[in-house]
Amino acid sequence: MGDTTVTTLEGREAAVLPPVADGTGRGLLRRLRTPRRPRLWFEILLIAVSYWTYSLIRNAVPEQKAEALRNADWLWKLEHHLGLAVEESINHTVNSVTWLIVGMNYYYATLHFIITLAVLVWLYRSHPGRYAATRLVLFATTGVALIGYYLYPLAPPRLMTNTTFIDTVLVHDTWGSMASGDLKNMSNQYAAMPSMHIGWSVWSGLTIFALARTPWVRILGLLYPAATLVVIVATANHFWLDAVGGLICLAFGYTVARLWYGALPYSLPRTVPEPRTAGRGRAGGCPPAAAGVKEEHLMPDSNRPTEDGHPPARPRTTTRP
Repeated sequence: MGDTTVTTLEGREAAVLPPVADGTGRGLLRRLRTPRRPRLWFEILLIAVSYWTYSLIRNAVPEQKAEALRNADWLWKLEHHLGLAVEESINHTVNSVTWLIVGMNYYYATLHFIITLAVLVWLYRSHPGRYAATRLVLFATTGVALIGYYLYPLAPPRLMTNTTFIDTVLVHDTWGSMASGDLKNMSNQYAAMPSMHIGWSVWSGLTIFALARTPWVRILGLLYPAATLVVIVATANHFWLDAVGGLICLAFGYTVARLWYGALPYSLPRTVPEPRTAGRGRAGGCPPAAAGVKEEHLMPDSNRPTEDGHPPARPRTTTRP
């Protein structure tokens, strides 16, 4: 059979092509690297499974107490050598203001999760084209942090023996910390390096600053990781060098996303086109763009008369050998 053509009322002919398969030629790898609209059920499942896996692996790392304390002593001496051993004085100063340190205890226990999840939801709703790449930064950052917990066990300042650091959760009996009190047996106490409170908060802050449109919201994005740094030091949960470790992990996460998607997450398009099924159209299985003719030319309204009152002429279909 030859090609079927449709002669329009104006006497023009357009080829009506048979349905064709998707001819993009992209392989599986290229499809995986192409931003696409996220699916809600998949994202909820992925985040839940990923966090469960992260917690399982982090807490499964052997609590090498002796080595973790030695590493903490060495890090504390290094900070003294650098003249930047400020954690102890900050811890004591903030602890003397009860309302402030109690607020910081709750900040440490909750905002780490609330803000990160809120930013993910905002990305999903408002920046679907950038969601997957930005999420990959977070996942890669967290994944490499697990390696740090295994290779470099580190006691937080509050567990050091030859210092006067105050465990503010124990002293003020505040709720929510997995690192002190009755909940401490459910969490690895010697996984302080790197600090994911810093890694996740800087990820959140940079994302807000880069993508938010309201100036004061962008400023809050930058203030959030700065406040988190003060909190982790004041509550004696981390050295400031743990924060440096968190930044290194975050840099690794951005590098992975940049290599995978070919661009930084925030420079990708904000939205992605809706997926279309190849080879499906409205006229006999033919995509409208392939037909090259308007729908009113193919199927005129037989009930609508022409200007002179006569019925409209029907299209003439011919077949070329």
